[in-house]
Amino acid sequence: MTTLGVLGGGQLARMMVLAGTPLGVRFRIVDPVADACAGQIAPLLVTGWDAFGELESFARGIDAATFDFENVPAETAEWLASRTRVAPNALSLRTAQDRVLEKTLFRECGLPTTEFTDVATRADLDATLARIGAPAILKTRREGYDGKGQFRIRTRDDADAAWQALGAQAAARGLILEGFVPFDYEASVVAVRASDGEFRAWPVTRNWHVDGILSASLAPAVRDGEIDIQAFAHARAIAERLDYVGVFALELFVKDGELLGNEMAPRVHNSGHWTIEGAVTSQFENHVRAVLGFPLGDTSACFPSCMLNWVGELPDRDKLLAIPGVHWHDYGKSPRPGRKVGHATVCAPEAATLAERLQQVGRALGRESQVAPVIEALRDESLSLRERVPR
Repeated sequence: MTTLGVLGGGQLARMMVLAGTPLGVRFRIVDPVADACAGQIAPLLVTGWDAFGELESFARGIDAATFDFENVPAETAEWLASRTRVAPNALSLRTAQDRVLEKTLFRECGLPTTEFTDVATRADLDATLARIGAPAILKTRREGYDGKGQFRIRTRDDADAAWQALGAQAAARGLILEGFVPFDYEASVVAVRASDGEFRAWPVTRNWHVDGILSASLAPAVRDGEIDIQAFAHARAIAERLDYVGVFALELFVKDGELLGNEMAPRVHNSGHWTIEGAVTSQFENHVRAVLGFPLGDTSACFPSCMLNWVGELPDRDKLLAIPGVHWHDYGKSPRPGRKVGHATVCAPEAATLAERLQQVGRALGRESQVAPVIEALRDESLSLRERVPR
């Protein structure tokens, strides 16, 4: 039986185990935290990313390794690759871990981005603001996620507050200033590439965030038939440049029908959770297939789906399960403000029924504000729902 090692033991690893077990795959998990939720369903080694003595025995007991956490050091991936198959590769991790390298890659591959500049000092910040203008966003180059490590500069008078908030991290993590994008909406394309170069993608997903954390995702959903074609082409170009193997997500801003690259996640992604029930093959199953060299599965959508993220604490499960088309996912985590503890995916045979079911969810849970923008998008006559992207 094949054994896949996963570095990172959060909900993404947990869902990878659930998807890969029916394929006959066993899993071993590594995480620095003893209560990592994937450890509830697979053997867990609690150790640091640089504890190479303990990782040596881990590497001997697996056939391949992958990640559910993009901030595992690239050096650890390189060390592991000398002992077993590792996907994605260290280059992909290193690039996605640094916002300057990431956006530079996007531009080299033909995907436009907002203006951006590396910021090392307060003088750099002032000079860059003078050139780019405000509004802008100051971010850490490394380790920021879910809105962390960011400060929105509305006017140049906010420069002092921005530097107070993030300036101390300039030496350790680096900083980047990005021009603010007045986007029409946020989207993502989740794609998978096999080691032989075969490439597939799920339909473009439209996303809504609250306080920097994904709140809802709708798929398949694009306003313009060309957008999914563009997104697919950009994702493929980036994957080929990196010789990427596995699933990844390309986060995008859509403005006047054009795409701007925002970030890349070198792993399975929150905005692809809908694929568990809403696609022929989920992102988690296809990631396992790609990393282990199995044939890739069909990425077509089965029907319109909306993923709702549960942040901080879980809502009432039984109220949701009484609504048709609702699929519940509990990550086995203790509640904590800002923590992703679960999600639900609502599916329906067509857009109108999905909107009705989302209304039911909103009323049942008192979460009308979470579902309202999705319902509005579903009712927008200009929103085109598509079942697949070109292969």
